[in-house]
Amino acid sequence: MTFRKFAFNNVLRNKRLYAAYFLSSLFTVMVFFTFSIFAFHPDLNGEDMSASASRGMNIASGIIYVFSFFFILYSMSSFLQSRKKEFGILVMQGMSMKQIRFMVFLENMLLGFFATLGGIGLGVIFAKAILLLAENVLIIDGKLDFYFPLKAIIITFIAFIVLFLCISLFVSYVLRSKKLAVLIKGNKVSRGEPKANLFLVIVTIVLLAIGYATALLAEGVAVVVVMLPVVIVVCIGTYFLFTQLSVFIIRKLKKNERIFWNKTNMLLLSDLDFRMKDNARTFFMVAIVSTVAFSAIGALFGLQSYLTASSKNMNPNTFTFSTMEAGEEQKVALINDTLQEYQIKSEMEHTTLRYYEIGGDTILISKQSDFNRFARLIGENTIELRDGQVVVVEFKGSAYGQTEELMKQTISLHSGRKLKPEEIVYSRALPEVDSYYVVSDNDFQQLPNSLRSTSFYAWQATDGQENILAASKKLYDLVPREEIISGEYNEYRTLQSYGPVLFVGLFIGIVFFVSAGSFLYFRLYMDLDEDKQKFSSIAKMGLTDKELKHVLTRQTMILFFVPIVVALIHGAVALTALSRLFYYSLVIESIVVLGVFLAIQVVYFLIVRHFYTKQIQSVV
Repeated sequence: MTFRKFAFNNVLRNKRLYAAYFLSSLFTVMVFFTFSIFAFHPDLNGEDMSASASRGMNIASGIIYVFSFFFILYSMSSFLQSRKKEFGILVMQGMSMKQIRFMVFLENMLLGFFATLGGIGLGVIFAKAILLLAENVLIIDGKLDFYFPLKAIIITFIAFIVLFLCISLFVSYVLRSKKLAVLIKGNKVSRGEPKANLFLVIVTIVLLAIGYATALLAEGVAVVVVMLPVVIVVCIGTYFLFTQLSVFIIRKLKKNERIFWNKTNMLLLSDLDFRMKDNARTFFMVAIVSTVAFSAIGALFGLQSYLTASSKNMNPNTFTFSTMEAGEEQKVALINDTLQEYQIKSEMEHTTLRYYEIGGDTILISKQSDFNRFARLIGENTIELRDGQVVVVEFKGSAYGQTEELMKQTISLHSGRKLKPEEIVYSRALPEVDSYYVVSDNDFQQLPNSLRSTSFYAWQATDGQENILAASKKLYDLVPREEIISGEYNEYRTLQSYGPVLFVGLFIGIVFFVSAGSFLYFRLYMDLDEDKQKFSSIAKMGLTDKELKHVLTRQTMILFFVPIVVALIHGAVALTALSRLFYYSLVIESIVVLGVFLAIQVVYFLIVRHFYTKQIQSVV
């Protein structure tokens, strides 16, 4: 048998562990290749949104590539730690450390080569499906036709072969010469009984409490100011949570005889503190990486919801047209003709918006009848004013108005009377974002001459809504952009410009989450041989198959869900803080994002638990 054949067989013999490493690497290559397909797509190398989408894909590819290096490096290093005993046996058989390093180099390059080819192959197979997905997420005009991505294939192949080469060389260096006794003992070297430092336990609770409280109490711009300190404090607190607080809680449970001696709790708790201590760094990494994934995707979905809601709120009418220029009648006729051409039936209202000097500012004053006509047009409540009564209108859903200042001012009439505002009304009837006044029709007739006036039209579609976008695109070409506004078209443009960001963030978040799950998988299977020996011995003392499954389920559940639950709590706090930054509720978006990730983790847990339990039962 040649040395290369020996290395190849070694991979096959360890396929259980190498499978997760291979599949994770393959998935990472496929995602990188996917972004390369977009980055070099002929239809995404134009202007505006297409150019921004292409740049976004390139940036995402870079982020994934850098993260892939550290992820694969960590995965390989963890795997090699579990093979110390194997290397010790090989040394006893006469193999030198140089040969072992060369063997590991060949194994890693072999897996890297096939993972790269597999990732590119799957990327090509599913390219059309991914392009169809992108057309909808990116909201691209036209279609993204399939093309043979030769440039993307070459770049992906070279990039990941170089990456695996660097990692193989680095991992080979990690396998420095060690004493035979250390290798033979492998991971069984006693590290002493884990102990928790009471001071650090208190520090953990204080740090997390301070971090959460600061994030949840900050509002507006203050959220951005406290973000970095909160992240640092919570990260430190999270590390101590796994290294100190978890051990402290487990030791307290072990001292409670009612809990410790209840059924199979002794088996679960006997070495749980060792496992928590050993897995602390993995748990910390998984919790932080998962928090980044939750927060990033949640923030992107939340921001999309916020932008679209803001666009709808600011433009309640189907179309609006305002002008102070000549040619008003021709432009209005053009708009009406376009609506008729696209078979859009609508109701129209027109008024002249008049602005007056109030308290040194130029403020809109509307009469009651005009306000009510436009309120009815969008389905809002009307108001009834008596002569001498004034209300201040603040644009509903906007905090930009100067409502408090207007409530302090008075309106002078020709008769010498002064009108004082009495109440605040929230409405989107008129397009004025700043607050304004509404007076009765009789009082409006007695106002002095206005400083300026604007002719304002609004259309509300009652039929043919499916043609609004097409009509909007035509009108934007025929009428000056500063004069006409289409709420639906603005929302469309907002989603179109935001699509690349959402698409990139979604994929990066998925890569992070898959990587976090892989970390847990590697960590679990590193203890497989030890668990086989332990449960094989305990089974001889009368452990039933049902009790074995129960213990393994709880043990695996703790490994999988402790860091994820911590990440979910971190993510919920982060998204709550984001909602306080924009003064916009992200409850629904948070529940959806966190719920989906939790569901994925549950499925992943059930699959891993099945195969892990099967491995243990094979020796019992």
